[in-house]
Amino acid sequence: MIARQLLLAAALLALGVTPSAAQTRSAAIAVPALRASITVADEIVRVGDLVDNAGAAGSIAVYRAPDLGTTGTLPVAQVLNTLRSHQVIGVDTRDLKEITVTRLARTVESKEIEQQVARALENRHGLGRAGSISVTFDRDPGDIRLEATNSGALQPVAVRYEPRSTRFDVSFEIANDAGTAPTKLRFTGTAIETIEAAVLVRNVERGDLLKASDVVIERRPKAEVGTDAAVRDSTIGMQVRRQLRAGQALRVADLVKPDLVTRDQSVTLVYRTAGLYLTIRGKAMDGGAEGDVVSVMNLQSKRVISGVVTGRGEVSISVAAPQGVPAADASEPNSAPVKLSSVAPNAE
Repeated sequence: MIARQLLLAAALLALGVTPSAAQTRSAAIAVPALRASITVADEIVRVGDLVDNAGAAGSIAVYRAPDLGTTGTLPVAQVLNTLRSHQVIGVDTRDLKEITVTRLARTVESKEIEQQVARALENRHGLGRAGSISVTFDRDPGDIRLEATNSGALQPVAVRYEPRSTRFDVSFEIANDAGTAPTKLRFTGTAIETIEAAVLVRNVERGDLLKASDVVIERRPKAEVGTDAAVRDSTIGMQVRRQLRAGQALRVADLVKPDLVTRDQSVTLVYRTAGLYLTIRGKAMDGGAEGDVVSVMNLQSKRVISGVVTGRGEVSISVAAPQGVPAADASEPNSAPVKLSSVAPNAE
C-alpha cells in the first residue's frame, strides 16, 4: 500500500494534470524527501527520521544510532537501498551524497560528580562544608554520557562514610523523562576535609623574615595542618622560629614578630615621665620584638634596667614623677613635654 502511494505521487508529477487537480492531489500526498542531517534521542534511527513525508513507513526502524553524544554519516546510496528493502521508493534525494546522524545525550562532567559527592558528604561525621571537602575516586569516573531523557538532578539515595579510613560510598538516582526507572550511579573513594594554608615556596632558616614572594596559599588536609594554620597575610614580615622547608604549611606557632632589638645592640633608651622626654644611649642585654620587655644597660650609669621594645633599636622606660612634683596639666595649652638628650646620667 505504501509503495503504491509513493508511485502514485511520482506518476502525478510526470503526467500533465490540470493545475487545480494537481494542487488537490499534492495536498493529500506530499513527495517524500531525504533530510541532510537528523538528530535522534534514542538508539534507533527510523524511516521517519531520515525522510520527510514518510507517512505510515515513518515508524520502521532501519539503523542503529551512533554512540551517545556522537555524530555519524550515512551514504545516500546505502540509505536508498535500505528504504527500497522496506518498500519505500520514489524518494527525492535533493542531490545529497550523505546524511549526518547525531545522537543526543546528557553529559555529566567529572567535576559535577565530584561536587555532588562532596555535597552528599557535607557536615557528615565531622566533615565540614562541601567546598572544603577533597574527593578522590577509586576509579576516575570521567565524563558520563546518559540518554537525553535522563534530565533529573543527581539525587543521593545512599550515603556512607567512615571517618577513620576516610572512605565513602555514595549512590545517586537520576529521574527519566520517559517514565522508565531512574538511572543509578554509584561512586566510591576517599574524602578528607581541607583548609586554606600559607605554604612556603623556599627553604627558610631560623630568624628569617618572610616576604610576600615566600608564601603562597594552598588547600591542605586539615589533619596535616592542624587548628592553628597561619593566614598568608599575617605571615608577611614575620620571623620564623625554626628552620622550615619549601612546601611546608605554616602554623601560627612557627612565627614570631621580628626582633626590633638584638642582643648587644646599641639602642636608644627613651625615658618618659610627666612633662619630661629623655633619650640616652644603651646596650641591649637580650633581644626582643615589639612589646617585649628586655634588659638594657645604661651606658652612662652602667646600671641594667628593664624596658619595653617600642621600635627598631628603641626601648622605652616609663618613670613615675617624683613625690611633690605635680604632673603636667594637659589642659593648659602651654604645657608640653620637655625633651632632653643625654643630660641626666642617673635618670633611671
